[in-house]
Amino acid sequence: MAGILVCDDDPEIVEAIEIYLKQEGYQVFQAHDGMEALKILKEQEVQLIIMDIMMPKLDGIRATLKIREYNTVPIIILSAKSEDADKILGLNIGADDYLTKPFNPLELVARVKSQIRRYTKLGASPDLSRAGIYGTGGLVMDDDRKEVTLDGQLIRLTPIEYQILLLLMKNKGRVFSTSQIYEYIWKEDAIGAENTVAVHIRHIREKIEINPKEPRYLKVVWGVGYKMEVL
Repeated sequence: MAGILVCDDDPEIVEAIEIYLKQEGYQVFQAHDGMEALKILKEQEVQLIIMDIMMPKLDGIRATLKIREYNTVPIIILSAKSEDADKILGLNIGADDYLTKPFNPLELVARVKSQIRRYTKLGASPDLSRAGIYGTGGLVMDDDRKEVTLDGQLIRLTPIEYQILLLLMKNKGRVFSTSQIYEYIWKEDAIGAENTVAVHIRHIREKIEINPKEPRYLKVVWGVGYKMEVL
């Protein structure tokens, strides 16, 4: 049974999260500030931490920094702040994922399962040393085997979806317009291509994103095109 440490200064949020996690068979340890979280982490077997940012005594940012000095346990940051700068800060200091309040508890459970699969079964990161392997976060493409996995689980794509994803994975961080994607994949002039590309992008997101409406991997750059996020 995986142990999960839930740290938030709002007891009602902690209790609500605990109910959903226990339904999935997880053991839950409760903390209400960063200092308490650090104490529990040293005393208990914890496979994942859900960490609020705004807390008394020791906030989530400083607590995460201290944890990363000696422990690589997955950390999901919770915060009422939705600005990109706060998300980037959380990820840069060592968090593995970020969820903004208010959140859907089922989405949180899905993210918990994803992180635990990734770290307990695969290790902290995929092996990208071999040619033909492309990865970001828990998403990995093996172009030799024509396989796509997300946190170790096989993802089935159509040939067109695979080629679009491969283009973006080979060029992580680079933005491609819909015309560029269409011309590269279909090998013809991009006349009326926007809807065609958008439909395929939506289908890919439905298969690789926990919440396709707030994608972690395949991002839109409004007015420009699409890119694969570097994680």
